[in-house]
Amino acid sequence: MKEISFIDTNILVYAYDVSASIKHDIAMNLVDSLWKNQNGILSTQVLCEFFVTVTKKVPKPITFNLARQIIDDYFSSWRIILITQDIIIDAIDVSNNYCLSFWDSLIWSAAKYSGANRIYSEDFQHGFIIDDVEFINPFI
Repeated sequence: MKEISFIDTNILVYAYDVSASIKHDIAMNLVDSLWKNQNGILSTQVLCEFFVTVTKKVPKPITFNLARQIIDDYFSSWRIILITQDIIIDAIDVSNNYCLSFWDSLIWSAAKYSGANRIYSEDFQHGFIIDDVEFINPFI
């Protein structure tokens, strides 16, 4: 079975935030590998959060035009999950059942609906599994 990996916003941001030091290197290597192997998935939520973060919140923001180009490249090359009614309703249930924030539950729900086996993120407990989707912290 092919491993399909969903990338959370923080990993994508670190991949482009050169001020993130070692996290930048790890995240960039991970994203590059998923890009080459064509087994990475993102959601529209992740891309929107990425845009805001890399253009306004990191120590060395990138330009709007560069961020736009990066996002356009992901739309051209990666599988992108659109946030739908089913994903939102599922996220609400998971948020309630597992005491996760709604936004984290939305990440999980999009990953589940995409068929991903794992989510790369630093926001969840490493190795935690919900419905066969495992959370992996690549910085551990």
